[in-house]
Amino acid sequence: MDKPTQPESVSSVLKVFSILQALGEQKNIGVSELSQRLMMSKATTYRFLQTMKTLGYVTQEEEADRYALTLKLFELGAKSLEYVDLIGLADKEMRFISEQTNEALHLGALDDDSIIYIHKIDSNYSLRMQSRIGRRNPLYSTAIGKVLLAEREQDFIRDTLSRVTFVKHTEKTLENTDQLIAELTLVKEQHYAQDNQEQEPGLRCIATPIYDRFGTVIAGISISLPTIRFDEDRLSYYVGLLHQAGKNVSSQLGFKDYPSL
Repeated sequence: MDKPTQPESVSSVLKVFSILQALGEQKNIGVSELSQRLMMSKATTYRFLQTMKTLGYVTQEEEADRYALTLKLFELGAKSLEYVDLIGLADKEMRFISEQTNEALHLGALDDDSIIYIHKIDSNYSLRMQSRIGRRNPLYSTAIGKVLLAEREQDFIRDTLSRVTFVKHTEKTLENTDQLIAELTLVKEQHYAQDNQEQEPGLRCIATPIYDRFGTVIAGISISLPTIRFDEDRLSYYVGLLHQAGKNVSSQLGFKDYPSL
């Protein structure tokens, strides 16, 4: 019986990674040599190389038929490792806060025009926020979203939100970018953000930022609890726990100038 042929898209992916692997094993290589090594036609090999060159993964020597890898793959790998380190470091801090409060903790990062949860610890209470790792939420109605944007330039904020429709999840949800920018000024000053029933009725969230070694906010860590368990007098206590967690993680990522608590 004949073996089923692979879908063209799968075959293309295999060819791309074969080319990347070959280029990784040799500093630079010509199209003819590469096509022979991979047993692909020269035309096909050239087409893939040109596409990868356009995407920035491959460079071509001027007026030559030789190609080499750029550092773009290294950059992707470094970002991936950074998030692996981030989750591991944040987990320790989140578990400490969980032990002190029994409430839900989330770690979120910027993903295009939304936040994405990359780690969480559930509340020990039966009444708690329902969430999952990989879930996306809006930037404008979440505490983590606000700390991710607070130190960005206004042009970046407006460009990021230009494709976003502000949905009124509750009566307290912000309605437009101008309202959000006005609140972000306060977030930047106080170094924490709140979601006061803006994403879900009856839910309060507080978040603080985490910085990478370059001083860029790469994530936010938050505590979430229902309003019936929220005491305004304990706000400073929650903020203090989150600030210390953000400072500890940021320090271990190489950022030593976390704003004074």
